[in-house]
Amino acid sequence: MPMTPTDVIWFFFLASALQPVLRQRLLEAARQRLIAKIERDRKSRVILLIHRQETMSLLGFPVFRYIDVNDSEEVLRAIHMTDPDVPIDIILHTPGGLVLASMQIARALHKHKGKVTAFVPHYAMSGGTLIALAADEIVMSEYAVLGPVDPQLGQYPAASILKVVEQKPIAEVKDETLILADQARKAMNQIREGVHELLKGKCPDGKAEELSRLLSEGTWTHDHPITYEAAREYCLPVSCEMPPEILELMSLYPQPVRRQPTVEYLPEPRRFSGGEHKA
Repeated sequence: MPMTPTDVIWFFFLASALQPVLRQRLLEAARQRLIAKIERDRKSRVILLIHRQETMSLLGFPVFRYIDVNDSEEVLRAIHMTDPDVPIDIILHTPGGLVLASMQIARALHKHKGKVTAFVPHYAMSGGTLIALAADEIVMSEYAVLGPVDPQLGQYPAASILKVVEQKPIAEVKDETLILADQARKAMNQIREGVHELLKGKCPDGKAEELSRLLSEGTWTHDHPITYEAAREYCLPVSCEMPPEILELMSLYPQPVRRQPTVEYLPEPRRFSGGEHKA
């Protein structure tokens, strides 16, 4: 029976609807194959903690993902399924997230008997840095960065809240600010002790204490980039020997395509010759 124009139109819409699903399935299969290859080559358990900016399909509003309790549950489950002597490779690409979830993951990795290696292809900020500090070795790409782990209370840095209380007479400070300052002091103490716990044994005692204060007490802005060179100066166990398979794996986690590009140009070389531009 010959196809009618209506059949062709329905076939086109069906193929268009299935194409994203099939593409996603193929992408997931490629990830699984590459993860399995890395595990075979390194004889390790590979865990990925990757957060991308997602776009809602209905309204197009950006949704920022971060480390939450669901992530900690999944990572802890993966660690529990791994024999104590099996090395763990955790790949981090995250802006950070909840302190509780990040610290749960960090402590579980810190207590793992086998070697733990944290790979940072691009960035692991805040809670991501906290998790990286739990590793026996941190492998960073040439331009990858870590960040401070100073706590944030809502939209305000804990260190800045304490500065307000220190610099103003107590009678001029609102009760809400004083309550926030009390919480900020407790949060900073907790983070500092947690970082010191993770660094103990990896750095000299004096250096571990100094670094735990440096990272947790608001020395820099929260998005301050800590490069490989800076991390090495701070005596962190860092390496820059990033396996190409890790970078290849990151390419299989593409950023969702925006409807309106934020960077646009004609992909042609431009040359300057004789007072005029030439393509």
